[in-house]
Amino acid sequence: MGHSQATKLATHERIVQVAARRLRERGIDGISVGDIMKEASLTVGGFYKHFDSRDALVTEAFILALQDIEHIQDALKTAPQRAISTYVSGSHRNNVGRGCPISALVNDVARAPDATRKVFTERVSEIIDLLAQSFSETENAHDKAVMIFSACVGSIALARAVQDPSLSNKIIEGALKEMLKMYE
Repeated sequence: MGHSQATKLATHERIVQVAARRLRERGIDGISVGDIMKEASLTVGGFYKHFDSRDALVTEAFILALQDIEHIQDALKTAPQRAISTYVSGSHRNNVGRGCPISALVNDVARAPDATRKVFTERVSEIIDLLAQSFSETENAHDKAVMIFSACVGSIALARAVQDPSLSNKIIEGALKEMLKMYE
């Protein structure tokens, strides 16, 4: 790869990294190409050298953001209670820019481009399947997994949305307590 190709690739990656963080913080409609390019120290005119459209950037940024939850997915295979406890936590709630894009963007993705929705759907399905495998009995394992993942995502989204810190903590603590009971 020549120097200019390497530079172009590095620039492309920088744009996607900025977009992935801002996407989680501000939502899909809360980010503009101009803001992303400015934060990446680039001009707006250079955007189309890297992406066919804003939707293409959104999808690529979402895929990159999903890498931040791979450690939780890996932990689901060996220590599901620990993975759930990591996900449903104050630190995850407080770190939206580096947290799970599923909980950060759950409502936005319903109106996202089809490519983004497809990636979202595939990852949600993967995580539910991993959770289902964490139960020793197979009867109702998938139903339990759906409920747990829905509660994980919902509790974090809700805890971020409420203004009262005490209520936010109660949402996290209560949801986590009930989810972990399913493993007893």
